[in-house]
Amino acid sequence: MNEAVKEVQMTGRRVLLYFSWSRPAETGAPLLAIDDRFPAIFELRRLFYPKFEHLSDPARVDQGIAGFLDHVQRPNFAAFAEQAAAQTGHAVLQVERVGDGGGITPLDAALLADVDTIVVISFDSLSSHQAASPAEIEAIRRFLDHPDHLIFVCPHHDIGEDTADATRIAEHLHHGDPGIPPRQGFGGFARSLLAALGVPIENRFGLRPAVAADGSPAPVAVEHALDVLGLLLGIEAFNLHPHLPQLERVGEAAARMDVLARQAIDPAAPPHPFTQGGRMHFDALLQSRPQAFAGTLLVCDTTLFSSTAGGVENLRRLWSNICLRPSRT
Repeated sequence: MNEAVKEVQMTGRRVLLYFSWSRPAETGAPLLAIDDRFPAIFELRRLFYPKFEHLSDPARVDQGIAGFLDHVQRPNFAAFAEQAAAQTGHAVLQVERVGDGGGITPLDAALLADVDTIVVISFDSLSSHQAASPAEIEAIRRFLDHPDHLIFVCPHHDIGEDTADATRIAEHLHHGDPGIPPRQGFGGFARSLLAALGVPIENRFGLRPAVAADGSPAPVAVEHALDVLGLLLGIEAFNLHPHLPQLERVGEAAARMDVLARQAIDPAAPPHPFTQGGRMHFDALLQSRPQAFAGTLLVCDTTLFSSTAGGVENLRRLWSNICLRPSRT
């Protein structure tokens, strides 16, 4: 952790990092099916040799999908949890919705009783059919009744939704990641929760972000006048994850959610259906309008809380702004 983080006075905020996946549904996906599942460790080793050879020991690391969740996916969020703990003085509560044993830990009132900041990592595959229950929806509504409360709902991409082979091939060539199958959709839990809260959002496509001349992430376009909490103060860019979604506001969400930041699409990437009409930016961060909730709801991609796709210094500033935001009570 950098020295600036260590020197910050602890705020006392309490953060929940909620992974809304079902481990049995994700790890039990058939390996013979190419679509709609996470990769297995043995597949990553083959595709990206020798990057993942430190995970090659089967006695230490499950070589299937479970190994990917435990040794690649979950560690991606460790830097955020470590920094948040240092800045708040409280360990980040990390919860999986459905664990290996099949028991559900819902995002309900009991879990939210002592937290003021929630990050929902909706990395649940659409094929696993995760959805917020009425009790969870009511708990989040009550959570957002408090002006000091903040929740980030974070789906990932939805690639290959169009069943036409030509379209799926175009999408795949655009993002260029060999580790992603033709069809892979995430975020069912996020979609269900947002729709029930009256702000339906669709995490469409997997768009390749633009790169600056020095190889760093290109600057994001921020609506600073709308950034009432100062979450994007000092933030110049996000990250270079190769497949990021357009966060499409649907129906009443257009009147209840603002676009707080837009990210440029790589003009050198192969054509994508989204860019054919001339669109060269995607909506990367949404924020609820003041009349929508007393608290604040934001929607972004999961990778804004991951340390593995570049732009880490900017992301650390974002995490600091979240943890160190002034009280609104």
